[in-house]
Amino acid sequence: MAEKTTLTISPAVAAYVRSGMPPESRLAGCTAAESMAAADRLMLLFCLSKDAEPAIRAAALSRLKEVPEEVIREYINYPHPHPLLLAALPDLCRNYPVADEPSETTAIADIEELIDSDPDGTEPAPPGSESEEQIKKDDEEFLSKYKTAQLMGISEKIKMALSGDKEWRSLLIKDANKLVSGSVIKNPRITEGEIQTLIKAGIQNDEIMRLICANKEWIKCYMIRKALVESPKTPVQNAMRYLSTMGERDLAYFAKNKNISSVVSTMAKRLLLNKKK
Repeated sequence: MAEKTTLTISPAVAAYVRSGMPPESRLAGCTAAESMAAADRLMLLFCLSKDAEPAIRAAALSRLKEVPEEVIREYINYPHPHPLLLAALPDLCRNYPVADEPSETTAIADIEELIDSDPDGTEPAPPGSESEEQIKKDDEEFLSKYKTAQLMGISEKIKMALSGDKEWRSLLIKDANKLVSGSVIKNPRITEGEIQTLIKAGIQNDEIMRLICANKEWIKCYMIRKALVESPKTPVQNAMRYLSTMGERDLAYFAKNKNISSVVSTMAKRLLLNKKK
């Protein structure tokens, strides 16, 4: 049986992982962690990465992988960085010398909410904390995001599509349910590069194309407009409008392209001729 290792958490972290918190609140902690101090940010994500809900575990693990190097370095320089937490972080701190490093049998401790006004935890709470809580959780293997998605309900997928990382977005954009795939486009973290890739990949969801065309910021990007002109899923009126903003080289390409709408191809020829006059 694995040894038990105590973790000490601050009230800010406990607000998302204490006993009885609903899954939605715990999942929200994955996003809230980004605005926390280094120690709380890493501790919260670490605790959530051991949550009983597969979607929460996967989201927290992804956020841990995305933690900036400067945040990890800041935590490493703390007086008492916890060895279990260091072990969960990227390679940057793999060789960091830590006293009382856990044995191979320690893994991650059981997490079960405990409140103690004078805990004996190995990691001190941030200055100013009025209380400290000790937590333990069962060590569980992380499910792959693909397998996790198969276990999720529609509402869970929509929430993940709206807040998940790039891997979740690339996975859920292919979901058969249009509410799920459409929610990916509304994710505030999605990039112009991803949008361009999605268009080129051949989006089957008309609602997604509508949302892309309606986003003024994305349409400012020349490469996105070019991809939309070339996509057979783009409404013709939109494709024609974007076509008028293309340079001569791209107009020549569209004029000869047999894979796009004949209407768009013909208009490209006319625009090209006008530019050469």
